[in-house]
Amino acid sequence: MTTSLPTPDRPLRIGTRGSPLALAQAHETRARLMAAFDLPEAAFEVAVIKVTGDAIQDRALKEIGGKGLFTKEIEEAMLDGSIDIAVHSMKDMPVEQPEGLILDCYLPREDPRDSFVSLSVTSIDDLQPGQVVGSSSLRRRAQMLNRRPDLRVVEFRGNVQTRLRKLADGVADCTFLAEAGLCRLHMTEVARTPLAPEVMLPAIAQGAIGVERRLGDARVEEMLAAIHDRQTAERLAAERAFLAELDGSCETPIAGLALLEDGEVWLRGEILRTDGSESLMDEGRAPIAEGAELGRELARRLLARAPKDFFDWR
Repeated sequence: MTTSLPTPDRPLRIGTRGSPLALAQAHETRARLMAAFDLPEAAFEVAVIKVTGDAIQDRALKEIGGKGLFTKEIEEAMLDGSIDIAVHSMKDMPVEQPEGLILDCYLPREDPRDSFVSLSVTSIDDLQPGQVVGSSSLRRRAQMLNRRPDLRVVEFRGNVQTRLRKLADGVADCTFLAEAGLCRLHMTEVARTPLAPEVMLPAIAQGAIGVERRLGDARVEEMLAAIHDRQTAERLAAERAFLAELDGSCETPIAGLALLEDGEVWLRGEILRTDGSESLMDEGRAPIAEGAELGRELARRLLARAPKDFFDWR
């Protein structure tokens, strides 16, 4: 390595949110860097940073702002030098980074599917009319209502543990959790049914971890290159280009998933009205190198089919 490695006296500072899942992702990043460079754990420092999306739990996400609810304060800490890298769930990441920052390192992607979680039934079709679905995700709410408009949906904020506790307390009859999060938390005992993308297309970049850094930091750039997963990057190039063309955020009902098959990227995308009353879907294939253009083209095709008020709140 051409630049100096971190040491216990001068550790690499890793910024993250404070939830158990966010910490698990930061620890995975640390473990991969330790293995790549034969470093002790003491050569790293994990810094927990409170973000707006976590600080305000009594309101729906759409009521407290748009993009960056789970990233803004962490990125500010990196820009002022308080931390060296930031570990993010890619499904929370805006498609553009602040000036001076870059996101070009992805860890191998976990299972991107959503899981149906309930203590009483094993599938969506087993729910009775009027039963309650708990979710804070506008995408999941819209997808569920599109499939089952006879159900009732309630707000369900909080980390994985909080949502499972609410489920046990009877706040809702079922909810949805990312299978990737349950895997990373080793919560394989949770009563759940993973949903095929044909049943519920996941959020853009769900299951992927991104590591953000400052532009011009040669040491960090070189270190992160050693743990970067190319296939995850190729899949996310298509998905995030699709999202960017739609000008989407975590408070817009947009879903998408890219897979790599025989030298091609296969991208499926979906947009929904916020109340689930209408869903538009499309898919396409292209050489892997043209994944981003495929994402943009798929978005343009869907926008051409959608009325101007399609994303208006209902």
